[in-house]
Amino acid sequence: MDKPPVKMMDPTLAEMGNHLSDAMKILESGKLESEQGKERRKLSWKDFPGPLQGDGQDVVSILQLVQNLMHGDDEKQGHRMQYVGEQGHMALLGHSLAAYISVLERERLRKLTTRILSDTTLWLCRLFRYENGSAYYHEDDREGLVKVCRLAINTHYEDYATEGFTLLSSKHPVIYQSAACRPGLGQHLCSQLGLPLSSLCIVPCNTMFGSLHRMDVALLDKLIRDDRESGKLPLLLIANAGTPGAGHTDKFSRLKELCVQYNMWLHVEGVNLATLVLGQVSSTVTAATKCDSMTLTPGPWLGLPAVPAVTLYRHEDPALSLAAGLTSSQPVEKLRALPLWLSLQYLGHDGILQRIKHASQLSQQLLENLKTLASIKTSVEDELNSPVVVFRFSQDNSTPSSGGSVEGYLEGERDILDALNRWLGEQLAQQVPLSGVDVVELEDEGTCVRFSPLMTAAALGTQENDVAALVEKLGEMIPVLSCTLRFRQDFKDEVLQQASLLYIEDQSWPGLGGVRYEARTTDLDEDKRHHSVEKINSDLLKKLMELDTDLYFSDGPEFCEEKNCIFIGMATEDLDVAELVETIVSIGRDIEESGKLFENMTEVVRRGIQEAEQQLQKANEEKLMEEGVLRQIPLVGSVLNWFSPLQASVKGKTFNLAEGCLDSTEPVYSIKAQMNKEASLDSPKSVTKRFPGQKLFRRQGAGSDSVSDTSSVSQLEESFRETAPVQASDAEEAEVPQEHHVHIVVETASSDQRVPEGQETESVDALR
Repeated sequence: MDKPPVKMMDPTLAEMGNHLSDAMKILESGKLESEQGKERRKLSWKDFPGPLQGDGQDVVSILQLVQNLMHGDDEKQGHRMQYVGEQGHMALLGHSLAAYISVLERERLRKLTTRILSDTTLWLCRLFRYENGSAYYHEDDREGLVKVCRLAINTHYEDYATEGFTLLSSKHPVIYQSAACRPGLGQHLCSQLGLPLSSLCIVPCNTMFGSLHRMDVALLDKLIRDDRESGKLPLLLIANAGTPGAGHTDKFSRLKELCVQYNMWLHVEGVNLATLVLGQVSSTVTAATKCDSMTLTPGPWLGLPAVPAVTLYRHEDPALSLAAGLTSSQPVEKLRALPLWLSLQYLGHDGILQRIKHASQLSQQLLENLKTLASIKTSVEDELNSPVVVFRFSQDNSTPSSGGSVEGYLEGERDILDALNRWLGEQLAQQVPLSGVDVVELEDEGTCVRFSPLMTAAALGTQENDVAALVEKLGEMIPVLSCTLRFRQDFKDEVLQQASLLYIEDQSWPGLGGVRYEARTTDLDEDKRHHSVEKINSDLLKKLMELDTDLYFSDGPEFCEEKNCIFIGMATEDLDVAELVETIVSIGRDIEESGKLFENMTEVVRRGIQEAEQQLQKANEEKLMEEGVLRQIPLVGSVLNWFSPLQASVKGKTFNLAEGCLDSTEPVYSIKAQMNKEASLDSPKSVTKRFPGQKLFRRQGAGSDSVSDTSSVSQLEESFRETAPVQASDAEEAEVPQEHHVHIVVETASSDQRVPEGQETESVDALR
């Protein structure tokens, strides 16, 4: 049998594919422009729009502009582009082909779009076990729900196409959705359909039996019966195959029974629908194939950029589907399925199955490793088939570790644990970015860390070694979290014992807590005192950040109500809380005293100069009385001093800036001589002994890493040190003397030295 002739590829299509491939490689590599071009770009394009050039630009120049816009700030911010494989290039090629195909003649375009639409719908229905279904392709993943809800309205209200919303007043339609649905979904639905928010009914989740994230079926039944008795029309029910937060699945079999009983439309969405392509699927998810419609998002599941979402539905009346907007007679609109049509063919059935299976295996790998970690609690629906893993750090208060306590944390303990888990999720996402973990807020569990590889693994390229690195980092952070939770109360107790420190209660801070150094002066008015506290705490924070320690010091959260505070970050087991608080008090006291000295210096110096003038004048008068008038005459005085020298001792004076008075220098010199003599005999002053490399605030012998040059806390919080600038005071920093007692020595002239007239005045002026 002769083989059918092989048709040559359209050269235009081949050229288009080559150009697109080359353009994608150029844009992803970022190697299009030279170094001179980069420098010119920094000075030229920035964010300023320019006029449209009259003569046009070539393709290379346009691609260079796109590349500049894409990679302009990568050097500063360290952005990393999402991984785009060959299947992603096929999806992007589909958008270019759609533009090219749209210029075909109408009949050929109709045949081509019908083939693309029918193929894609058939493949998806078979992959996701949805028999006899139709498909609607849409960019916004909520648009499919809007269309099927409009279809349900047209089905229940026969004259809706002609009478419109006047029919809805007789029987008010009601849409039911779970409390665990994604936020804003019901409001968006009512807004698009023009329904009042009273048409939306939120069904609470279970509180007594089963998962806390599943819809309460018994309560739903009661709500439906109450609405029917009040003359309302139950229209549609939105259920979850994997809630947005925890990934739990509603009981579709029971919900389907209720929908059949009350003639309601059942719509399902969620990430767990992706597992329908696997060979072994839980019965709970399999029941979703019996629903009236479901929304799929193959883009993130398969790592396909810019592919549409798909809503599969069943309905026997094509006219109503057309009226609801689920089908279209325009061939161009059918080309939305083209990127997905190309990508599915490129991957094949085995490739699609492999990607979904790989994501599920990553979840199981993480779940098995989490079971071996202490203080980690998981929240998964099915340990054997859960594609979403949610975990949280939690410590049992009944068995506190030695060296600290967690008593007093029963009240507000959840807020503290939420803050620690938020820090944990942010650190894991930053240090293991390929894992794709994020932070999620759950109503019952609180703040948790979520791992959903079905939504992230294909785009990020997550592998088993990334999960292993995630578990390793998590194992390093658990001791830090436990020690921080344990030392929070100890830190609070130490701060409360210090009169100059005020403890700042902020349960949203992931660390030991916050303090504020309060000025001890009470003679200042409120504005000056506030400015003084602000200046002291600002300088104190700078001093603490300069210390050789692994602790992280900050001015607090961005939206903290308390101002002029110092917050201390995470702690390790060998932390010496008492030494930490004492150091804060000591540095704060030094800064406060230096500030007082500087503030009083002007007045002290003025009074000191006046006293010095009086002392100098008195000394000159005594000198005149002692030496006589003849010795003050220039020539005569020299002759007398040569024949009869006057023996007089030098009388020195010290000017104490702290006390503002003049003292004799004799005690100063005698004490200094005595101190030098004793220093040579006495032993060195005792200080806290530290091992080489041991940093501040670390107790000796507290752990095997107490003398290590590095610390896990410093590695975990290095990002915070780079991104948390200190808020300096608005006032300009002035140089503050480091010594509290500054001495100015004023010595009277000896008898053998003649002081010319007017010299005393010059000395005083110099002192000024």
